[in-house]
Amino acid sequence: MPLETPLHARHRELGARLVDFGGWDMPLHYGSQIEEHHAVRRDAGMFDVSHMRAVDIAGERATEFLRQLLANDVARLSTPGKALYSCLLNDAGGVLDDLIVYHHDARNFRLVVNAGTADKDLAWIAARAAPFGVAVTARGDLAMVAVQGPNARQKTAALLPAADRDAALALPVFAGSALGTLDGRAFIARTGYTGEDGFEIMLPAEHVLDLWNRLLAAGIRPCGLGARDTLRLEAGMNLYGNDMSEASTPLESGLAWTVAFEPPREFIGRSALAAQRAAGVPRKLVGLLLEDKGVLRAHQPVLTAAGAGEITSGTYSPTLERSIALARVPAGAADPVEVDIRGKRLRARIVRPPFVRNGKALISL
Repeated sequence: MPLETPLHARHRELGARLVDFGGWDMPLHYGSQIEEHHAVRRDAGMFDVSHMRAVDIAGERATEFLRQLLANDVARLSTPGKALYSCLLNDAGGVLDDLIVYHHDARNFRLVVNAGTADKDLAWIAARAAPFGVAVTARGDLAMVAVQGPNARQKTAALLPAADRDAALALPVFAGSALGTLDGRAFIARTGYTGEDGFEIMLPAEHVLDLWNRLLAAGIRPCGLGARDTLRLEAGMNLYGNDMSEASTPLESGLAWTVAFEPPREFIGRSALAAQRAAGVPRKLVGLLLEDKGVLRAHQPVLTAAGAGEITSGTYSPTLERSIALARVPAGAADPVEVDIRGKRLRARIVRPPFVRNGKALISL
């Protein structure tokens, strides 16, 4: 049986179409995926992301442990609440997962990992934590709601106690803080997965239904996984299992910026990444804009003069009204490019993601 978030019954009441996602019964949409997408780009939408797993890391050597565990360097985090995006790698440099790590202090951090990889991640992390004497705690008692869109922060802050509204609105991008909700304390972060501004709110699971209902009453539209996928692809954000996996490294996945080789330190996968970088990274992740009529989907072959590649994620972009994709292609690939869709070769153009950010097209059409 699929797992259920604390909002599962409420999703049913709201008419959500539910699907299995990473072992969880989650909303795909509440009637119109396109309208939900536009709500986030133009106003405010909210997503139940309680299937994602918060994991607390605590101990005197917590910083040292995470510097060895992650490809990005948590030593860059010095301000309480500041966040860092990183990949969790295996010894061969393959991506086990991508995650966000929040810094509370030098002894305490919180990771937020993907639902489908959570059990694997926890086992991997716990197996390497013992020598550092740190505690690894999965926070199954927490729920999480993402509120995204140009009006998301203002609408959400209006529901907070007056003493916390200004602090919430003053949060820097990619940072969070323990602030108030109407039913107790919550960790509110200015992060997201849509290419729009907004908050991700972690709070005790018993309070999330009241929060959801208050957000709904404030005019924030419930959105499902369908809109979340089209939004994140327009924003050029990778999806684990599609655009990155254990079979690809960050250097082949458009994520070289998340690997901190300097200052020198040993981290899991470093040797493999250094060798790949020295030899020349053989593949790259690019954006594609379809110039002929059709829809780009994952696994469609991409044909270039430098050799064949493959679409990793593809969709119709509601904002651009064009078909877009991320594709892994040979390092030397350049235009012209064709995509094989059911035996028909269609013209596409290589572009640099993101396609859309803060409601605006960032590529020429």
